[in-house]
Amino acid sequence: MKVAIGGPLKVAFRPWVEGLENIPEDGPAILASNHLSFSDSFFLPAVLDRKVTFIAKAEYFTTPGVKGRMTAAFFKGVGQLPVDRSGARGAGEAAIKSGIEVLERGELFGIYPEGTRSPDGRLYRGKPGGLARVALATGAPVIPVAMIDTEKIQPPGQVMPKLMRPGIRIGKPLDFSRYQGMEHDRFVLRALTDEVMYEIMKLSGQEYVDMYATAAKRQIADAAKAEKEQSKKEQAKKPK
Repeated sequence: MKVAIGGPLKVAFRPWVEGLENIPEDGPAILASNHLSFSDSFFLPAVLDRKVTFIAKAEYFTTPGVKGRMTAAFFKGVGQLPVDRSGARGAGEAAIKSGIEVLERGELFGIYPEGTRSPDGRLYRGKPGGLARVALATGAPVIPVAMIDTEKIQPPGQVMPKLMRPGIRIGKPLDFSRYQGMEHDRFVLRALTDEVMYEIMKLSGQEYVDMYATAAKRQIADAAKAEKEQSKKEQAKKPK
């Protein structure tokens, strides 16, 4: 997939990269990145020599039919790992378990601490569960990563991607060994996550919003719904 997808991506979009020397040549590491676009999971692995494993919902791997098999093969090829979101604690526990397994094999594990794509290009509060618990359980260094302008390549509703140069800034590894054995302390999980988000903010130059991106998306959706309903009411009042 690095040849079939990564090569053409680099030729067509010519992404610029800073800080490649911060990626270790071998051994486990966590790549904690901001999340602006679906394409983030393609551009980042494309510029690295090593394989990066991300997580994806299990439905991408279990859909029946020819299209389903092709989708499953594609996600497996680009290093996506299926996560079953069913059960009492859902995707969170499954993601943590998957991340630990990847790192115990000495590989790179990619994670988006915001938990979902930014709805407006700003950087949102990191969720403390996944990133912090995986880091403390494995002792793997956390490498902050900033994706730059990837959301401008294919905005929502645009079919054809725009040919432009996105950027990737890779920060220096962060060592959290001082928190070892404290993975059940919620204040430690919060502090670790906030430290990583601060480094991502410095790398990306994004405005930081101290709320979760999922909550921001709900607010945006509610506002759009309210505006639509208000427009309908105004239309109904107009004389026919």
